[in-house]
Formats: sequence, structure tokens, C-alpha cells
Amino acid sequence: MEEINWADFEKVELRVGTILEVLDYPEARKPAYKVKVDFGELGIKWSSAQITKHYKKEELVGRQIIGVINFPKKQIGKFMSEFLVTGLADENGDIVLAAVERPVPNGAKLI
Repeated sequence: MEEINWADFEKVELRVGTILEVLDYPEARKPAYKVKVDFGELGIKWSSAQITKHYKKEELVGRQIIGVINFPKKQIGKFMSEFLVTGLADENGDIVLAAVERPVPNGAKLI
């Protein structure tokens, strides 16, 4: 593992946002949803997330998640992902969302 310094960490914009909408993404190579997230003053952004194993669409709306919002946009099939949804792999390699313990303002930075 390569060590980084504090300045490197500060470059990563890990921000909290609230999921507003979740759509199926049947065109994705691996099962995924399209998620629309409100990052407060930083805007509303879309991403693709391979989180279908543990989450139903309806239980995701209103949930706060952590996303990396300063990566370049990425073309995923016909869809343009505007941020990276963060999570951790469980024992089967399925993604469990990284989230906050209590509600915080949308756009809050992970520090």
C-alpha cells in the first residue's frame, strides 16, 4: 500500500448527498442502478452504482451516501456518471454503501 500525505487526502472531495431518485439500468454489463443525488450547493448529480444485491430502489430514496465528486465524468455505456458512489465489498464481493451515522447537511465534506 502506498502512503499518502494529508494534502493528497484533501484533494479527494468525499461529500455527503441524499438520494433523490433511483432507476433501473438494464443496459449495464453488471446489475446496477442509476442514482440521482443532491449534494446541496454542489448540485444534483447522477451516478451508476452496482448495489442491486443489497438494496431495493425504494429503500434507497432519502438515504444519505458518500460520494467522490471531483473525479472526471465517466461514460458507462450510454450513461454519463458524474460522481463515484462509495462502498465496501462484503464477503461475497457485493457492495455495501458507505454512509453517515446521522443526518448531516448535503454537501458536507468527509474530514
